[in-house]
Amino acid sequence: MDGYLSPLPFILLRAGSGAGLFWLFHQALVRERVERADFGRLALCGLFGVALNQMLFFTGLNWTTPINASLIMTTTPVLVLLASSILIGERITGRKLLGIALGAAGAILLIAYGERFSFGRQGFWGDLLVFLNACAFGIYLVLVKKLMAKYHPVTVVKWVFAFGLIFVLPFGGPGFLEVEWAQFTPAIWLAVAYVLLCTTFLAYLFNAYALSVVNPSVVSIYIYLQPLLATLIALAFGRDQLTAVKLLAALLIFSGVYLVSGLRWQRRG
Repeated sequence: MDGYLSPLPFILLRAGSGAGLFWLFHQALVRERVERADFGRLALCGLFGVALNQMLFFTGLNWTTPINASLIMTTTPVLVLLASSILIGERITGRKLLGIALGAAGAILLIAYGERFSFGRQGFWGDLLVFLNACAFGIYLVLVKKLMAKYHPVTVVKWVFAFGLIFVLPFGGPGFLEVEWAQFTPAIWLAVAYVLLCTTFLAYLFNAYALSVVNPSVVSIYIYLQPLLATLIALAFGRDQLTAVKLLAALLIFSGVYLVSGLRWQRRG
């Protein structure tokens, strides 16, 4: 959507749409009230899970390359495991460390194989912002876990987006007023609708339900499936070729996800 929406107005659109959709969803299906004592934690979740998470990532992406950003995001499960250990006392086991290592190896192999990338001075600030984004999202997954155990997931995400919208508004508001909506083509509107419905509303909704069942470290490990799913879609549409390297990467990713989450679900991670 380059040339139509710059990062901060786009993030404001995501936050506002998410807040509106979750409010409607909550009113229709849940209608649960939140205790006043929990609004502070909800505000922090909105700050880390919506505002900082998205603003750091999209701003950083402007100053680095997609391949660098993808590689940096593979640190997310490690950061989540560390934050979980510090903040909620989740045990760091050898099984989880091995699973994260295998998943990361598979994701990095799939992302970086045949690509040119470098971590140098030129894209340093972009790389740093993307890493801070991974930190912010990791903190969010840990902070929100306690709320998921107390309230319905839709209730939690409704308030997370409401606070996230408040934090994003001062940064995205000025640029949002300057967007030339009349210039949007049907293809751009479809892309916007996909982002708002699928990668915002549905992604956060499914993430919330997952966090109500398992630990943050289990949820975070599934980030390694993203490059694998992208490859499978490309293969299905004939835009990529299946190779031994891709099969090895898939095996590593599935092994890592299995070690962290399989056989542990009934014991909540």
